[in-house]
Amino acid sequence: MDFLAKYGWLALIIAMIGDLVVSGVLSLFYKEYSGKKMSISALGNPSSPVRLPFNIWMVLEGILFLVSIPAVYKCYHPVSGGLTVTVVGFIAIFAIGACVFTGFFSVNESKEVVTTASKIHGVGSVLGFMLFLFVPLFIAILSFKNSENTMGIISIVCFVISLVFFVLFVMSDKPEFKGTIIQNEGLWQRLNLAFMYLPLIVISIKRLTE
Repeated sequence: MDFLAKYGWLALIIAMIGDLVVSGVLSLFYKEYSGKKMSISALGNPSSPVRLPFNIWMVLEGILFLVSIPAVYKCYHPVSGGLTVTVVGFIAIFAIGACVFTGFFSVNESKEVVTTASKIHGVGSVLGFMLFLFVPLFIAILSFKNSENTMGIISIVCFVISLVFFVLFVMSDKPEFKGTIIQNEGLWQRLNLAFMYLPLIVISIKRLTE
């Protein structure tokens, strides 16, 4: 494995696992924060005591995703150029819109308070999440094309499960679901991310251990 591929896959693992771990660790230092009910990006709101380390991490996370793109491209381009370009494009948009933008444009502690920064964050985050949601599906197709059937099945299952959690995440702030289990925005977001990331985590580990 060449230098670019090795560190690309490593950067991808750090970005994805770090996304869940760092937010969990920082939440311990923010007493008013509920990981179950509040989104990850709420850790970076202007009133948050962990705003600075969180925002720095989000920018770093976005850079790590961008650094991983050459490794993903090199791995799957021989299988299908068009699908691979789509996958790395979606990863890049997620890296910028849902990670880097989060670091520079914070949401507010209350969703009722809307600022220019929160609007930019909202657009970037929604676009990034919606596109990355389909990465496991495209990875499944690429895996089947490459005769990696087990990886294809894992990716399809992860896509379906992450889609369910994404729908719950979107529904969580609707007034009609207040007081129900569906209002647990933070829980659904974290589970959505975990299953979106899982196929790429498995692939990254596999490539690094070959």
